Amino acid sequence: MKVLIANRGEIAVRIIRACHDLGLATVAVYSEADKEALHVLLADEAICIGKSYSTNSYLKISNILSACEITNADAIHPGYGFLSENAKFASICNSCKLNFIGPSSESISLLGDKSKAKEIAKKVKCPVIPGTKGSVKDVNDALTEAKKIGFPVYIKASAGGGGKGIRIAENEHEFIKQFISAQREAEASFNNSDIYLEKMIMNPRHIEVQIIGDKFGNYLFLGERDCTIQRRRQKLIEETPSPVINSHLRKKICNAAINIAKAAKYYSAGTVEFLLDEKNNFYFMEMNTRIQVEHTISEELTGFDLVKEQIKIAMGKKLSKKQKEIEFKGHVFEFRINAEDPSNNFTPSPGKLNYYIPPGGPNVRLDSQCYAGYVIPPFYDSMIAKLIVKGKDRKEAIMTAKRALKEFHIEGVKSTIAFHEYMLDDENFIKGTYNLNYIDDLMKRGCKFKK
Repeated sequence: MKVLIANRGEIAVRIIRACHDLGLATVAVYSEADKEALHVLLADEAICIGKSYSTNSYLKISNILSACEITNADAIHPGYGFLSENAKFASICNSCKLNFIGPSSESISLLGDKSKAKEIAKKVKCPVIPGTKGSVKDVNDALTEAKKIGFPVYIKASAGGGGKGIRIAENEHEFIKQFISAQREAEASFNNSDIYLEKMIMNPRHIEVQIIGDKFGNYLFLGERDCTIQRRRQKLIEETPSPVINSHLRKKICNAAINIAKAAKYYSAGTVEFLLDEKNNFYFMEMNTRIQVEHTISEELTGFDLVKEQIKIAMGKKLSKKQKEIEFKGHVFEFRINAEDPSNNFTPSPGKLNYYIPPGGPNVRLDSQCYAGYVIPPFYDSMIAKLIVKGKDRKEAIMTAKRALKEFHIEGVKSTIAFHEYMLDDENFIKGTYNLNYIDDLMKRGCKFKK
């Protein structure tokens, strides 16, 4: 099997390495801006698929299919973002007899519609956030429903993801403005302006469960990830296990995730996301039908290679382990090192990496596409690297993280290293006593995140 990776950056590098470990040939695709990217250098073959903007390259289905034809690739791994949750793309791949390394187009379509996914959760008796049944007709219908639910409410894109197409209305007065804003962003981001409403859970934590299933009805969960440290709904730090979840709650939330995947006849890797309220009640939020950025910490916690397993499932193989064989050892963090200035409202900082010395040593993993001299383009996300650290417990993992961040040297662009160093000395972070609004609240108070 020859695998074309329909993506870029660190996830493309990650997939290429997994393919090579399995003895599979690889094809990298790249835009004009990415001609010197690491994934292009590491793949067995590479082909340019268009100009710099993703709409002319990584989102251009016809160009990706042409690349498959030119290189005789017979499988496609979509990574995350771009076309990874595009049901039409998955369907086209299958109709072209290309092995799509991911779930079925039917599962993507079903679970990609947030309102339909919510109905599945209800059927398997998983708690859901109170809200509308499906999308609202228009702004007037939405306002009527919002009054029934009670303010504050979330206004969410039905086809949303990545924190886009989401607004909060604190009261009736600001509802219409926020609704129209969410609708416009949803149309621009997903070509789908459908909106649904949810009751806003006050001071929640963001908890997600990594699952994986094969085409024979076998499933595994790899524990939960706590992704509560976010700014403007964009994740910055993830950890597993969560510092606030005990073994009883862990079993309940992981089993709920598996039940949702089973009900959707889902296979491949996927993530079921929940909100956890102040009383430790959990509510289904959505399911991401792809590999996640933060899959790394689940791998390090369990020693289970999710990307290799995805590929083997696509090849028609059964899961390589049973649930009782999965061991959960230690505590793991992932720190997203982005080309952003945390002292200036996380303003993007693309440019040339004049100096790049990554950390190493025991219990440190770095997933990155960067090297000294590499130019981070302004057209895509600003990630430089994912720093993954492990310890026998949370305290030791924090100490390992401090050491690794101190070793990480970058010049030429601003980075979020200073933010992470600040957080590792933050009393509430150390105690685990924070919620989804914590970073945004610090920003509102003028915090510059300087160590």
